[in-house]
Amino acid sequence: MTTTSSTTSQQELIQFLEDRFACAQACTDCARVCALRASLVDPGGSKEQEVVRRKGIMCAEVCDATCRMLSEQNCQDEEGIRLQLEWCRTVCLESAHVFDRHPGAEQAADACRACARACGDFIATLV
Repeated sequence: MTTTSSTTSQQELIQFLEDRFACAQACTDCARVCALRASLVDPGGSKEQEVVRRKGIMCAEVCDATCRMLSEQNCQDEEGIRLQLEWCRTVCLESAHVFDRHPGAEQAADACRACARACGDFIATLV
């Protein structure tokens, strides 16, 4: 019976680590795409362009911070991880909605949604 429990624990740990890595990778990808999107928007542009630029910067920063947190070997505070993932997920979804309204920002919107999904999937393993 101990073997089954041990095997289950190993499988759960492997799944946890895979989900953590997938989330960190999605955050990295999203940060890169959002930073690129923000850099393409004219800082002196319209108010709406400024919203897109700021959302891109904010999303890149939140995703970068989330990836760094997930990459830390000693990061064991489950509640802190959950809060960071929820924040990242929320910012990514908000950013995707802003990018949806702007032609040429489809790749950024897709990256944001993928990151939000990865964060949600990882949160599910923490429950």
